[in-house]
Amino acid sequence: MRKLFLALLFALPFMASAQNISTLKPGKWYAEFAAQTAAIPFVFEVTNTASGTEVTLINGKERVELKKVVYKGDSVYISIEDYDTQLSARFEGDKLKGVFKRLFAHADAGVPFEAYHADRARFDTKGKADYSLQGKWDVVFQSEQGDKKNVGIFNEEGGLLTGSILTNSGDLRYLEGVTDATGFRLSAFAGLSPYLIEGKFLDANHFEGYFITAKGRQSIKGVRNQQAALSDPYRLTQLRDGYTSLNFKLPNLKNQLVSLTDEKYRGKVVVVSILGSWCPNCLDEMSFLSPWYKANKERGVEVVGLAFERKTEPAYVQKVLSNLINKHQTTYDILVAGKIGDDKKVLPEIDGLKSYPTTIFIDKKGNVRKIHTGFNGPATGLFYDEFKSEFNKLVDELLAE
Repeated sequence: MRKLFLALLFALPFMASAQNISTLKPGKWYAEFAAQTAAIPFVFEVTNTASGTEVTLINGKERVELKKVVYKGDSVYISIEDYDTQLSARFEGDKLKGVFKRLFAHADAGVPFEAYHADRARFDTKGKADYSLQGKWDVVFQSEQGDKKNVGIFNEEGGLLTGSILTNSGDLRYLEGVTDATGFRLSAFAGLSPYLIEGKFLDANHFEGYFITAKGRQSIKGVRNQQAALSDPYRLTQLRDGYTSLNFKLPNLKNQLVSLTDEKYRGKVVVVSILGSWCPNCLDEMSFLSPWYKANKERGVEVVGLAFERKTEPAYVQKVLSNLINKHQTTYDILVAGKIGDDKKVLPEIDGLKSYPTTIFIDKKGNVRKIHTGFNGPATGLFYDEFKSEFNKLVDELLAE
């Protein structure tokens, strides 16, 4: 009896500690980042599973599942492994108060945020909208360095505004918001950077407003244009004069050197993807390429990814690229190309890399035939469908040669 009493007495502190650990309440949560110039709203959902708590970030049709949620005392740490970032917060009454940090940047002070349990809209609305954002727009981002014309695609259905903005380097992915008597608002947070777009209609075919991030804002203006289009992505990046092929030799995650002269690639059509694990559009491209490769590799085509990362420490590179490969169930080679900015050294044949991702199409003789800059993913609807059609047509033509 005395032994049982002592055992219970010894266990009491641990039982109390477990009881004092706060946990996230299942259901929808509303949150706001305290950015420098505005509050940027985002929404997430909490579910309890057999393996623990899971958090899902919600942006329109997009669902970003975060499965690494750790509790410590009165705090919670939500890891966003795709981008090496984290939401960490303390429970204060019925609220969460914390900070979003980029773990890869040691000096990053982070962006404060607050969240509370509520199944509510991302934005409040004030009256009925005078105009609609539905359709395609020329959207100009203005800066002292010069204006950049992009393409906005928006859809309004059942009071919900969704869409994306396409740039020559890629799209802003899934935006969600509303229109009302004051104009329109859209936001998104998928784990890397929070966005907010605010605008006012000048008339049915013109708007002006701001593109807002955690660190500042940029003026934008829009003109309705159902023919809105970007520059031809196959004309933005070129080979330097005198070059016809790529001659890299880079290690894979097993530290084995790989080149396009290896038997695996000789005599085959090869798609080279220049990427980074930190790049949202690169992840979208990998989501397309990974299943595509499995379905087409027996046709005599190979895919190889060249990853340029934020850091070059082997442990870091191994971690982020392994996470990427496992998430997308990627079976083609991913090679360690170096640090962001090393492209001129690794790929001297290319006349300046314009964007991540950049996709290079190589024929059976080893010659570069096409270079595609950027990637507009599933958030862009018909633009994504057009890309897939063009991609398959080009590969089919190269295979037929």
